[in-house]
Amino acid sequence: MNHLLGRDPVIEVYKKDVDRTLIRKNLKLSPEERLQNAMELQRFAQELRKAGRRKK
Repeated sequence: MNHLLGRDPVIEVYKKDVDRTLIRKNLKLSPEERLQNAMELQRFAQELRKAGRRKK
């Protein structure tokens, strides 16, 4: 019955593990700031991959 009221029980189970403070923090940023953060994260991931290859 909850599903018919718009509440999917599967989604409700997963919601308890979502850090809403991070979502709110991100939504306060401008689209440009979000893009900049994503690009920084991508650069960091690339550095980690390079370090992993050097370690092998």
